[in-house]
Amino acid sequence: MNEVTLFSTCLGEEFFPGMIAAAKTVLTRLGLEVTVRQEAFCCGQAAFNEGMRRGAVELAARFLNTYKPGTPIVVPSGSCTSMIKVFYPDLLAGEPALLEKAKALIPWVHEFSDFLVNVLGVTDMGASFPHSVTYHPACHLLRELRVVDPPRKLLENVKGIKLCELPRSTECCGFGGLFSVKFPDISAAMLADKCKCAEASGAEFVVANDGGCLMQIGGGLHRAKSRVRTRHLAEILASR
Repeated sequence: MNEVTLFSTCLGEEFFPGMIAAAKTVLTRLGLEVTVRQEAFCCGQAAFNEGMRRGAVELAARFLNTYKPGTPIVVPSGSCTSMIKVFYPDLLAGEPALLEKAKALIPWVHEFSDFLVNVLGVTDMGASFPHSVTYHPACHLLRELRVVDPPRKLLENVKGIKLCELPRSTECCGFGGLFSVKFPDISAAMLADKCKCAEASGAEFVVANDGGCLMQIGGGLHRAKSRVRTRHLAEILASR
């Protein structure tokens, strides 16, 4: 394997370009030729969650017509990976041609940390990050993809890092895509709990593998004037 495609995601393109750049850096350091396609960078998850199935199908079709089997597609987002691997078969059940494309492509789609550890067999990127860090396992990554150990294995091998346990780590941060818009009071209460746990961990940084979680938690910490900051796992692994 010497070539991969990096799916930049809509949140990555709009809000976290540093996440995309870091993921590309990590993959390039492993000797891979990395391509970032601009034709399709939304998987359709937001539309799907809102029940806008026609719009979601159109976005899925664009994705499936852009990316082809044969080259691994690395996604630095648990939720986007889950949308493609878990929910495309449901979304496209009434679209036989697209469903066949999805079935052929799904085995080539990998979440970033899972790709590094379970496909490439890499757990040490030679990274250095002399700070205290706590890890937040995003809901889609944990519950739908069952990716539990890879992010922790990668963090454990970062030089100079101090890992702090996040209290009640598996609780949702309250983002949930449009959940945070449709149920703002519940979302805000969940976020407040998550921010308190981040503070209690004693860490300087909260690390996650999902732009939605990073946006939610980062916003909550900023508004609370917390000293704790957020980083994507790729940014930690790219640090030297």
